[in-house]
Amino acid sequence: MRKFFVCAGLALAGTTSLQAAYTPDLNSMQTTKMWSVAGTLRGFYDDNYNTQPNGPNKRGSAGFEVSPQLDLNVPLQQTEIGLRYIYGLYYYQDRENLDQKPIDQTQQVNLWVDHAFTERWQGRVQDNFVVGQEPQLLGNGGTLQRANGNNIHNDGAMTLNTQWTRLFSTSLTYENNWYDYQNNGDGLPPFILAGGPSLAGLLNRLQNDISLNVNWRLQPTVVAFVGYKYENISYTGNEVIGFNFATPGTFLMSDNRNQQSQFVYLGGQYTPLDNLNLQGQAGVQYVDYNNAAPGYSSNNHYSPYANLSGTYTYLPGSYFQMGFTESRTATDLVAANASSYTQDQLSSTVYAILNHSFTPRVIGSVNGQIQYSTFYGGSIDGESQTWYGIGINLAYIFNPHLSADIGYNYDDVTSITVQPGYNRNRVYVGVTGTY
Repeated sequence: MRKFFVCAGLALAGTTSLQAAYTPDLNSMQTTKMWSVAGTLRGFYDDNYNTQPNGPNKRGSAGFEVSPQLDLNVPLQQTEIGLRYIYGLYYYQDRENLDQKPIDQTQQVNLWVDHAFTERWQGRVQDNFVVGQEPQLLGNGGTLQRANGNNIHNDGAMTLNTQWTRLFSTSLTYENNWYDYQNNGDGLPPFILAGGPSLAGLLNRLQNDISLNVNWRLQPTVVAFVGYKYENISYTGNEVIGFNFATPGTFLMSDNRNQQSQFVYLGGQYTPLDNLNLQGQAGVQYVDYNNAAPGYSSNNHYSPYANLSGTYTYLPGSYFQMGFTESRTATDLVAANASSYTQDQLSSTVYAILNHSFTPRVIGSVNGQIQYSTFYGGSIDGESQTWYGIGINLAYIFNPHLSADIGYNYDDVTSITVQPGYNRNRVYVGVTGTY
């Protein structure tokens, strides 16, 4: 089941990226191996590769993608080790006309280790490391615009599951997220010099979470739990990000958006059928903006929190997944005024994934999501922005080692007072080889 959820997560993350999220798993047609290698070659056309609003800065380009991949899975007696590495090279022909670097490069590394200490004590360590430019690939790091350069997002977690009795268990998790954007302003007020605050100043941060779930099995198919999570977010850009209108002559700094949160939630998992799984958690988040700029109130407050999902596998190789999340997320906007500045945003996201095997050789995929975000603080307090995304893919498997696919991705981001929106269309066709 782990492989299914990893693939489903990649598909969602690739709603609007050219990553090979929909490439069929050719290894499923082979004898299980400890390792496999694959390579994808695609041609594409992107009508807005700079994610700009309609106008002279919106440019389209043809190009191609080369993406090798390595998978490693080592099952031992009490331990399982997994590794996936994906490299992506993307060539944009239009940049040659602008005398710009025509090539983007991305890297993705997924590592996990599962270990059973005893029948009752089990642990898991996992890490997801990404270098890229597309906002979806970077895990919605706070901006919906493309970010040039080698931008980094690393998400690592450790979980300890303990079965204390037949009905009672606990899950203790520590998670760390690190964001590092290459675009920086060297600590100067870039909004005075040109172009506004840098992405590094606005979004570079270190996030630490620790949570505990107390689980109770009510029935063989029903598990309920109550949970608590503490979260600390430290902005590490150490740059000027805006004027401090509450204290004239001073500036807002990156760490003036530091925050810590406490979550309390209820949840459960329901498996009425072997091919149907429902799970979720919902509760409340209390946010403490613990380093407000001089002259400004911290404006601590409560907000809703939720993470719900359901998966239905209706045929071999065919499934439908749907989910909803609501939480506070980072933003690349500040929009300060005399009473407050933008601290973050409350984002509500609905997503769905449909993967259908028409025949053993023909596989189709459709996924989409709607993200509705409301900004908190500053001149855009209460304003909202919506991102719509959809991806469609059709793949044909010639044999266990070769497949071809064709696909289309669409994005639409609505505009707000201080930031224009954009729309984007991408089409691609390619082949993948696996050994």
